[in-house]
Amino acid sequence: MTQSITALAQLAGAYGIATEFWDWQGRHAQVPDETVVAVLEALGVDVSGDFVDRELTRVQEREWHRLLPAVAVVARGASPVVPVHLTEQEPPTATLRTEDGHERSLGLRPGQEDREVGGRPVRRVLLDVPTDLPLGWHEVVVRAAGEQARMPLVVTPTRLELPAGLEADGARAWGLMTQLYAMRSAASWGIGDLADLGEAGAWAAGLGADFVLVNPLHAAEPVGEMEPSPYLPTSRRFVNPVYIRVEDVPEVAYLSAAERQLVEWHADDAQRYLALDSIERDPVWAAKQAALRLVFRQPRSLRRSRAFEAYVEREGQGLVDFATWCAIAQEHGTSWRQWPQELQDARGEAVEAYRQEHATEVEFHCWLQWVLDQQLARVQRDLLDTGMSLGVISDLAVGVHPDGADAWGLGDALARGVTVGAPADQYNQLGQDWSQPPWRPDKLAELGYAPYREMVRAALRDSGGLRVDHVIGLFRLWWIPQGAEPFQGTYVRYDHEAMIGILLLEAHRAGAVVVGEDLGTVEPWVRDYLRDRGVMGTSILWFERDWDGDGRLLDPEAYRELCLATVTTHDLPPTAGYLEGVHIDLRSRLGLLDRPLEVEQEEEERSRDEVLTDLRRRGLLGERGEVSEQVEALHAFLARTPAKLLGVSVSDLAGDTRVINQPGTDEEYPNWRVPLAGPDGRPVLLDELVTWRSARRIARAVAPDAR
Repeated sequence: MTQSITALAQLAGAYGIATEFWDWQGRHAQVPDETVVAVLEALGVDVSGDFVDRELTRVQEREWHRLLPAVAVVARGASPVVPVHLTEQEPPTATLRTEDGHERSLGLRPGQEDREVGGRPVRRVLLDVPTDLPLGWHEVVVRAAGEQARMPLVVTPTRLELPAGLEADGARAWGLMTQLYAMRSAASWGIGDLADLGEAGAWAAGLGADFVLVNPLHAAEPVGEMEPSPYLPTSRRFVNPVYIRVEDVPEVAYLSAAERQLVEWHADDAQRYLALDSIERDPVWAAKQAALRLVFRQPRSLRRSRAFEAYVEREGQGLVDFATWCAIAQEHGTSWRQWPQELQDARGEAVEAYRQEHATEVEFHCWLQWVLDQQLARVQRDLLDTGMSLGVISDLAVGVHPDGADAWGLGDALARGVTVGAPADQYNQLGQDWSQPPWRPDKLAELGYAPYREMVRAALRDSGGLRVDHVIGLFRLWWIPQGAEPFQGTYVRYDHEAMIGILLLEAHRAGAVVVGEDLGTVEPWVRDYLRDRGVMGTSILWFERDWDGDGRLLDPEAYRELCLATVTTHDLPPTAGYLEGVHIDLRSRLGLLDRPLEVEQEEEERSRDEVLTDLRRRGLLGERGEVSEQVEALHAFLARTPAKLLGVSVSDLAGDTRVINQPGTDEEYPNWRVPLAGPDGRPVLLDELVTWRSARRIARAVAPDAR
């Protein structure tokens, strides 16, 4: 390679690409040039030949070629810095249009900066933007020398305040955490659905719970094999229709006797899978889709028709694109990169023609999303009516499937030729590749963060909170060049002020809390920043230690207040299984250990014994406590922390021991396909679980006043 290292490093820095970092063991690591070049190319930067210097000049002068920046995001009360670049001496005219339609003329701040750009003089002046702007999405319009530019100006909260019930000292809420697909009832069509979510929430509310945190409900493939991982969706903006409760769609009432019998036949066919010890998404969706197509063909009342039309209009082009992708996938498969060339461009004429030709199929997929929107809204409304203060807390995945609807419809807002993952850490020492295309920071800014905003809005709709998986990804993400090993990637930075600010703005408008999953390798200042902005962290009991000191267990009073504290998480076994060491045995069988089994078992046993000894010292556990008593004691420990939110896994309420997801595996283990089971390993239905005294005992442990 002929480029100078300094020039390449400068170019990488201009695009937020790390050329060095500190790993999980505190060691300094240098990023290979090959990785840096591959990531630059994924951002559309030509570094072939001797073009590094040219590209560096181009990026350094980029903003000087624009009349206005692409977007500005500022916290409320701060002074927005909005530069205007002029090639003429005539002063510009500038107008601020607030979200509610009001207009203000803007003047200029004193002073200017001059530079020669591309062989001509350019003058930079700053607009005098008021600091008392309301929260919202505003617009700055500038006219100069016959040119006009528009710029979104986003004013965000400085801090997301807690809901009224949580802001007082000592106030807290507890709730359930569940994988909805696995939490089935006798009325389920072989998989947990939104009606089951409502039933579980109503039961939990009766025990004093204030929320139900549910796995991502994002959309999956509409045909073929459905991706089992809720964290690898085809779209993060839309919802998987496998979660629809068919009988709750109002148009079912209009079915003829013969059609109703067909729906019942499909239901019976799907409910056969309740008896299996695995989640069978594909046959369940086949049965449910056939029934839903029958219902879709029924006439809708004028009121319902108007409501559907209003929904489609509100969701706009994003919904149409998603439904079009679903329609094309029905015919050509779910990998858009394998479609006919003319259909690979979501904005192309061929796609529009296909959409018109298959209008009924496109409408069907729009209708499915409308049904989901209504059923989700009903669940949230019902849970709040039961007395819950938060209701549903949704989960936002890190990214999307590279062949899916978002990767197709969002175009170059997502980077090509790279995937998202994680560097090596103590749990995955070779790193992780999640196979997801990342947001392009530069394109997000050019688009005024519109795709990100719409995704966040959708995730917060009909929710009292949002858990953001790998929230560190709003600061920097680990990009892995295509064909490279996970540890051969590097970090790419995002404008976290914009990403977090927009998240807080939409959460504020929804009246929701935000929980950031901040586990793993985290720059120390990031947790402080999130706390100051009002974003809750995540504390897992097993990992809460004094990592800056002697590594001892944290006392409960030393936990963070602004966090969701739990005993376990979906990447660990349920607590009973963790106590029995099932995860070590599983990792050994799958060949995932990098040390001898005996060494891993001894270390894990020593760690568990340390925790259990601490519980006994605090009087929370007897000397001969059984596993079920240990689970209760661990949750009682959480109740002594100041954490604002306490989460209890439904798997722990059931006494389940089986691993939900084993990181670092794909088909080696049935990740995301294990139904809720009891201590004996037998699948247990929600109808049974709500009668168990053992479940109530854990609820009382985490909230002593639970009913």
